[in-house]
Amino acid sequence: MNHRRSYLLTLIACLAGAGIAAYGATRTWSLDVAHRPGMSDVRTPRTGADLEPWMIGLALVALAGTGALLATHGWVRRAVGVLLTLAGLGVIAGALAGRLGLDVGEAGSGATFWPIACAVGGAIIAAGGLTAARQGHLWPRMSARYERKPAQPHSPEPGSTPGPLAPAALTSDETPVDPRTAWDALDRGDDPTS
Repeated sequence: MNHRRSYLLTLIACLAGAGIAAYGATRTWSLDVAHRPGMSDVRTPRTGADLEPWMIGLALVALAGTGALLATHGWVRRAVGVLLTLAGLGVIAGALAGRLGLDVGEAGSGATFWPIACAVGGAIIAAGGLTAARQGHLWPRMSARYERKPAQPHSPEPGSTPGPLAPAALTSDETPVDPRTAWDALDRGDDPTS
């Protein structure tokens, strides 16, 4: 697989995994319903984020890390890949910890589906991060037009005057004026063209 293709697939995988994990963590994993005769039932839903709040944080870290994959290169990009792998593994651990021993109440199939979706999202993030850690240094860099280039030093040619002025300017009667003399005249308050 060429490097551009693996780069694009990794970016898409990390974005998709973070989105799946964040969405799954905000769905209902447990629903307690207290039935009260003659009154409405009291429903207490609990999401994955209620059970393990740091899963949302790790999904956001994965989103930010995907942006960092675009902006970095070399060993920094590989380090971001390691961070993404750890974030993905953390989401998987959170999904498992939140679901194990949970009394799902009347949540139905969502109590099983959403934790699995979070774990799958975490696995996709971890796979993308692992790919970035292994191949990130081979991927293309951001275009050079977005990077600041240092100014080139200007070395005047022998016999020319230094500075940003042209070597000579013409007055109305077409006689050359020395730029340094013109600046000196301006400093004194005189008109250098007369």
